[in-house]
Amino acid sequence: MADQTTTLQIRTPEGIRFSLVLAGPTSRLLALLVDFACIGVASTTISTVLRLFALISQDIFMALTILAGFVISIGYGIVCEWYWQGQTVGKRLLRLRVMDEQGLKLQFSQVVIRNLLRIVDSLPALYLVGGIASLTSRRCQRLGDLAAGTIVIRTPKVQLPDLEQLGTEKFNSLTAYPHLVARLRQKVSREEGAIALRALIRREELDPAARLELFRELAALFRSRVAFPAEAVDGVSDERYVRNVVELLFEQRGR
Repeated sequence: MADQTTTLQIRTPEGIRFSLVLAGPTSRLLALLVDFACIGVASTTISTVLRLFALISQDIFMALTILAGFVISIGYGIVCEWYWQGQTVGKRLLRLRVMDEQGLKLQFSQVVIRNLLRIVDSLPALYLVGGIASLTSRRCQRLGDLAAGTIVIRTPKVQLPDLEQLGTEKFNSLTAYPHLVARLRQKVSREEGAIALRALIRREELDPAARLELFRELAALFRSRVAFPAEAVDGVSDERYVRNVVELLFEQRGR
């Protein structure tokens, strides 16, 4: 078995360093069992509907049932992980999330590759290939993760912040653009929001130069995700911009 690590240190292209807690084989297995149950329920429901075709031909019914089972078993992971930014029902319950192994935004092609390779990981039975790969991989990656360049992390519950302690001013210029705010909430991950929140809470502990540099990098990261009009950001300092973003992220997620 490889010398597995439980945390992964990542430095983003914007220069921000942070650590992630990797999910272990046990939690991943439990999430997988939940997902199997979801797939089973969906497949049974679809099969019941398709049974109407048995009145026409038993062969057509069997062919459609097999095809639907394949589409559901593969499509379930692709749809859920793309729509929920790296999570399925099982991963949400177990607080796990798929991420790019370099900390970049998870791409649709990565989601497709890791889910298509579930077929190989599940061989010859009971996910044996994927299980062995996870146990022997330093980052607990199955073959699908290795091919897609992804990791699965634990997402500890983030305590909802007291926004008052952030010195949040009443006027947030970003709120005038609700469509961009919605896009920001979609493109900024929970982990990135938590990093910005921790930076704001600890800002008084930083020396002035480090404080300026940290919030410059955080602001650059958020600006790269969504560009607000000049009238919304002109005259807004980097730290104020980050405070505005954090306020929007946690107000929405805390509801």
